Amino acid sequence: MRDLQLVVFDCDGVLVDSEVTSNEVLARSLTAQGLPTTLTQARRDYQGLLLADIDSRAQAKLGRPLATDWLQRYDRDRAAVFRRELRAVPGVAETVRRIKAAGVAVCVASQGKLEKTRLSLKLTQLDLLFPDEVLFSAHSVARDKPHPDPFLHAATSMAVEPSRCAVVEDTPSGVTAAVAAGMRALGYAADSDEAALRQAGAEVFESMEEMPAALGLR
Repeated sequence: MRDLQLVVFDCDGVLVDSEVTSNEVLARSLTAQGLPTTLTQARRDYQGLLLADIDSRAQAKLGRPLATDWLQRYDRDRAAVFRRELRAVPGVAETVRRIKAAGVAVCVASQGKLEKTRLSLKLTQLDLLFPDEVLFSAHSVARDKPHPDPFLHAATSMAVEPSRCAVVEDTPSGVTAAVAAGMRALGYAADSDEAALRQAGAEVFESMEEMPAALGLR
């Protein structure tokens, strides 16, 4: 990619190995609310959504309101599990260092709230590579992914033209958002549907060690 100036990383599933953990907690929480849900179903139906959208979709499936505090309890339970189990995606720290050493800026644009991103990065020591000023959230813009708003917000804040940005995502909705933003989309498929990522418009890779070469960096 010529004139690459910024690589925008999603957080969950790209920087931190959190998707299975998050969805296991979600499946248990929904099941306890009377909506039997497996890990596979949770990932299929809710992965990549804002918490408010998860709440709306789950209530529609159940046909009645969930407990008023269930989202808060899910968020609390997930954070507790993260503190015990969360790890960085293998190889991602060294890959980010290589990208930065090549003179390319990095940032994070996540569906999650900034507090959640900060916690995830701190627990995995990736906060040393992503200071607070390069963290962005879909909660700060009018529309979340698959709309381009989170990535355009990140690019504007980093003072980089969208055409000079590459996005690293692990969900089709995130890839769709990157393409809509006019950015190059890389799909991390180690634990995702490779075909779905390609169909959304991503160039797919399966190991973080592959990314610098895919970006054309030495």
